[in-house]
Amino acid sequence: MINSKIQIALISGVLIALGVGLTLYKAVSLNLPLLPGEYREVWTVESKTSFTPTDGPVNVGLRLPASLAGWTILDEHFVSSGFGFSIIEESATVSTARWTRQSLDHATTLYYKMQIYRARADRQLPALAVNKPAQPLLEADQQAAMDRVVQRVSQQSSDRESFTLLLMQELLRESQDQDIQFLLSSYENDSLALILESLASAEIPAHELRGLELEDGRRRQTLSSLIEVHTGDKWIIANPKTARLGLPDNFFIWQRGGDAILNLSGGRNSSLEFALVSNSLPAKAVLGMEQRAEEFALLDFSIYTLPVEQQGVFKGLLLIPVAALVVVIMRLLVGVKTSGTFMPILIALAFIQTTLVVGLIIFLALIGSGLWIRSYLSRLNLLLVARVATVIIVVILLMAALAVTSYKLGLDQILTVTFFPTVIVAWTIERMSILWEEEGGHEVLIQGSGSLLVAVLAYLAMSNRLVEHLTFNFPELSLSLLGVILLLGKYTGYRLSELYRFRDLASKK
Repeated sequence: MINSKIQIALISGVLIALGVGLTLYKAVSLNLPLLPGEYREVWTVESKTSFTPTDGPVNVGLRLPASLAGWTILDEHFVSSGFGFSIIEESATVSTARWTRQSLDHATTLYYKMQIYRARADRQLPALAVNKPAQPLLEADQQAAMDRVVQRVSQQSSDRESFTLLLMQELLRESQDQDIQFLLSSYENDSLALILESLASAEIPAHELRGLELEDGRRRQTLSSLIEVHTGDKWIIANPKTARLGLPDNFFIWQRGGDAILNLSGGRNSSLEFALVSNSLPAKAVLGMEQRAEEFALLDFSIYTLPVEQQGVFKGLLLIPVAALVVVIMRLLVGVKTSGTFMPILIALAFIQTTLVVGLIIFLALIGSGLWIRSYLSRLNLLLVARVATVIIVVILLMAALAVTSYKLGLDQILTVTFFPTVIVAWTIERMSILWEEEGGHEVLIQGSGSLLVAVLAYLAMSNRLVEHLTFNFPELSLSLLGVILLLGKYTGYRLSELYRFRDLASKK
């Protein structure tokens, strides 16, 4: 019978070799870079069209984006299982994906995925034909209010550009005049439609510019809107939410004017949502991996074949093995005491969302307030279940109070307090309270400080760009980490803290 040490060594060796081997295979055969920053940042964008069918044939049309403002579309994939599929080229820059089916009896979701990257810094858009805007059809009282608003803004502006900005500022004011309030109520608070029709009333050509605000890991995102206005000699872009000119750096244009992006017949309750993931991969590597996915299906363990929504989730989950390795090293080799084994990992995950300094402030505030409240609850002699439930509710209330207060003070970063795991914080307060009663405040300080130290080190490891790149693009390295952790699990020698503790005995020999 093979003893446990040899079994662990064999299993760990196989895991480490498998993880490193698959990583080297992907780096050599699939041309994936081992180091970040070697190539351009590539965004994977996935649209999800969901609807419930009705009686009769189903016809779904999705307007596809074009390469504009320096962005280039590398590759496109369509999921149309059971549907007829075609792409209709309406012009050189306008095309529509069409899914058709004779009948359908269940709710369905259709996917469209593409990889994009910014190929040029130049964000100029091609010129469009300038057409005289059609005057809006309004009731007499609405037209009168519209005329007064247009006249007032015209008197305060010097050209079409300043007119547009002043009009947007009027709608963003906290205290609006009666004409603006009346028009907003008439347009059901659709400020974008009101701006477009106000510009049309002033005979200023303008149209809506719809697209995505690129933010890594976003799920269930919807399209945002800008306004493109012709000033007489050129087109300019304005943001109605901020009353500022210019195309934001992180804005990908999906449609420039035109009709609706999604057209559906034979269905109801349609929705169009997007998921986004950013990868530091070269364009050729992305295309090569997509084209050779079937050939290397058994060995390519990348998560790019998953829906983008799940890719964003795994981008964070794949960092947890790195944090687990940090905890194992600090506890088994260094000898740092922590309040629980996985609590530092979860705190480190929260630090990634809140940033380190803000996360430390929030954590110390929550734990300190919770311990004070827990000390009062202990005098009431509550049962354990009721006590923990009470602490959870108190922690949630503390989080809400901290978020509201920070919002009032304009401290937006502290609003990320919601990323802290509520149940873990509550259990940490409970454990520290019991430890305080049994071992005293000194032991609480040691374990609490140890937990924060390990959490900070785990955060530094997980937020490292090289670690993020390797864990996401080479998830098989988690097998190697598992092998290392198994080997460390058989370590029975002295910890560094013990060597320091017994240093006097060594000096007496």
